[in-house]
Amino acid sequence: MTNWIDLYIAIIGHEPEPKQILLATLTPLFIVTLGIEYWLMRRRGQLKHFQLKDIATNFSLGASYQAVEMVYHIIFLGALFAFVWNFRLTTVEMTLPMWGVLLFSQEFFYYWFHRASHRIRWFWCAHVVHHSSEHMNLSTAMRQSMTYSLNLSQLFWLPLILLGFPPAAVMVAYSINLAYQYFVHTEAVGCCSPLVEWLFNTPSHHRAHHGRNPIYIDKNYGGILIIWDRLFGTFQAERDDTPVDYGIPRQIVSNNLLTINFHEWRDMLRDVLRPGPLSQRLAHLWKPPEWRRPSSEQTSPDMEIA
Repeated sequence: MTNWIDLYIAIIGHEPEPKQILLATLTPLFIVTLGIEYWLMRRRGQLKHFQLKDIATNFSLGASYQAVEMVYHIIFLGALFAFVWNFRLTTVEMTLPMWGVLLFSQEFFYYWFHRASHRIRWFWCAHVVHHSSEHMNLSTAMRQSMTYSLNLSQLFWLPLILLGFPPAAVMVAYSINLAYQYFVHTEAVGCCSPLVEWLFNTPSHHRAHHGRNPIYIDKNYGGILIIWDRLFGTFQAERDDTPVDYGIPRQIVSNNLLTINFHEWRDMLRDVLRPGPLSQRLAHLWKPPEWRRPSSEQTSPDMEIA
């Protein structure tokens, strides 16, 4: 066994998909930079958002997310991408310029995937996990849901495959996007130069994205770039007079992996099963997370109202 990929194939009997390869390869870098961030914030006396239980939960959520994604790729996703590939309009040769086109195009589709993950409850049920921490440090980037596979969010990448970009290349572009985003989950970096802040998703922009303050909710969906938010009216700069309050409006208070992963699915299902017109019951699947039926009072047990 010359490397972890050979070991993976020997155990699983299947090659890992490109996203798993890149993110797993970068994991040592992620851990080292988390250590540097901790050291830097300790020197500044700003360790408020470094809570051991929270960081351990983030690592556990990241590991469970990767494990489920691995199984999902083997059972379903690889076959889905191969099927869609048969209907591609053309075949894109992945030259260096076309990699640039793919990364830019993937960022566009990522913006809509991310926006849908906030504004459509079905997708929010998975994405809420990432926002459920009340702390911000690099480990928060690892706070991912194992149910991303269940909600079929990979459908957002199918247009790129239909356009002729190879599925493996699309997954590499997606993983590059995710890898970049790891480094914007921090309070160690303030604002960058005006040009960088105008063009890219920065730690400042992403801190605002994680805020549950009314001014910050559902803003700054970009992964690498912030231009789509500026274009489509979802940009909000971090404000000195409004410190970011991290978390979700209906805060879940738990370090239990099952509770964190499934609390919103449970609440959505409970809303769907409540008596009423079928059209309104099903609307809970595609309406925004905060939507309530007309003249209805709904509460979610075991939740702390922020």
